[in-house]
Amino acid sequence: MMKIAIIPARGGSKRIPRKNIRAFCGEPIIAYSIKMAIESGLFDKVVVSTDDQEIAEMARLYGADTPFLRPAVLADDHKGTNAVINHALSWFRDHGEVFDTACCIYATAPFLQVEYLREGLDKLEASGRSFAFSVTSFEFPIQRSLRITRQGFIEAINPEYIFARSQDLEPAYHDAGQFYWGRSRAFLQSDILFSEASVPVILPRYLVHDIDTLEDWRRAEIAFEVLRRSGEVKE
Repeated sequence: MMKIAIIPARGGSKRIPRKNIRAFCGEPIIAYSIKMAIESGLFDKVVVSTDDQEIAEMARLYGADTPFLRPAVLADDHKGTNAVINHALSWFRDHGEVFDTACCIYATAPFLQVEYLREGLDKLEASGRSFAFSVTSFEFPIQRSLRITRQGFIEAINPEYIFARSQDLEPAYHDAGQFYWGRSRAFLQSDILFSEASVPVILPRYLVHDIDTLEDWRRAEIAFEVLRRSGEVKE
């Protein structure tokens, strides 16, 4: 069973310029994903898919392969991750390499840990499903969420749950944005990820940080430094 890790890393990030190679706690943020993928020993090949020469050079410095530059049409704000994975798998197939299983690992996932990557592969193989990916629980019951009306007042989105006890409400989860294991045929067929085709790998909330703004970045660095000192994250 041939397995490949594909790390998407386009050069044109807008909210945080040069986000994928920006220094995070002393190293380019993409370095953490590359090193974890290599350290895991789970992959026959670790590849960075990028449209940017500088990112490609940085990826090679940390041990990843960059056998192609991603076409510009796949490097804008509107192309989804699946199109990028599809392109990479198709490129290798056209060049004589076929992988049974692929794992998309985000370039901005410094909290990624080998144990959860391995759990994802184990769950994918044991379940017979198409995908296994990282999720985490919401810290507050989403059934009791609120909205602000156009008039500036508070309104319950689900008023029937306002007086329900938290422990009586169904737990809800969201995409943790770290990794997505999948069978290559499922990626190539663009099967639906958020469906019964997938099984979850549940991460603790302290390992999940969405990094979209500079404020997010700083908060994540503070959390990372604390967890690194305590031994909760391994580099």
